[in-house]
Amino acid sequence: MLILGIETSCDETAAAVVEDGRRILSNVISSQVELHAQYGGIVPELASRAHIENIMPVIDEALVKSGKRLNELDAVAVTAGPGLIGALLVGVSAAKALAYTAGLPLVGVNHIEGHLSAIFLERDDVEMPFVLLVVSGGHTHIYLVRGCCDYEKLGQTRDDAAGEAYDKVAKLMGLGYPGGPVIDRLASAGDPKKVKFPRSRLEPGSLDFSFSGLKTAVLNHVRAYKGVPIPEADVADICASFQAAVVEVLVEKTVQAAVATGARDIVIAGGVAANRALRDGLTAAAGKAGKRALIPSPILCTDNAAMIAAAGYRLFMAGKVSGLDLNPQANLPMERMHS
Repeated sequence: MLILGIETSCDETAAAVVEDGRRILSNVISSQVELHAQYGGIVPELASRAHIENIMPVIDEALVKSGKRLNELDAVAVTAGPGLIGALLVGVSAAKALAYTAGLPLVGVNHIEGHLSAIFLERDDVEMPFVLLVVSGGHTHIYLVRGCCDYEKLGQTRDDAAGEAYDKVAKLMGLGYPGGPVIDRLASAGDPKKVKFPRSRLEPGSLDFSFSGLKTAVLNHVRAYKGVPIPEADVADICASFQAAVVEVLVEKTVQAAVATGARDIVIAGGVAANRALRDGLTAAAGKAGKRALIPSPILCTDNAAMIAAAGYRLFMAGKVSGLDLNPQANLPMERMHS
């Protein structure tokens, strides 16, 4: 079965063709990082305009690279939310037009549902139920995944998402956008114990997250330099100490969720799942707890359409097909997507 996936939830215009929910025939991603970098973050109106310009060329390239024609496909899957509403509208409109023109079923996919499906593109031994940590610029959630369309939210951020905290810290230190990759790179040369940044664990037993206090602590630490350029070594130490504080809490609560639910496998997904410290930290902690950490390749952690096609395949096989009246939603809880 061939599924065309389309992803436009934020600042990547992406399309992919995936066979049987596992074999990637093409996976094309057009990034807008350079466009938004000059503003220090994503400008929604500019993102929408870029999606309009890129959507059909990206879809055409995905079809060409897959060696398939539109009439050879079995369904079109598209991100319906959550995300930037203008960006989502572009992808959903294109998907509906293609589905109508070719007479193909349309499958609306939750963006987080796409991220959790990325692991199935590389592994066929994931044991249900598993604990899922979704960590990105817009999301920091822990779910218990029992099967297709059967998700229980165990924890979430109460303020900033982890990726958002990375971007804000990078911005206040003048490191550029996006913040995650540059902080991860600089942290490798720093001492993670140099600066005693706080770890917010909230109430005992809580699986929720909070990163606003950590962000404020970094801000106060940087202000202590009183406008004087921060020495390169200090920048590395600040990045390493900040990252250690984020990763420690993410790892601790995710493993705690796996122990509490009895799940053997822990899957992490989302852009921050490409972070070296998080990948290493969770793998080590999961092993100590007798669990397995399953992590997609970095290219499948960031926003892409192969994961949307993979999710679309699972949903299609479960009979979860959308109508041409599908409308995107900026806030779309995964656990209620198919209820």
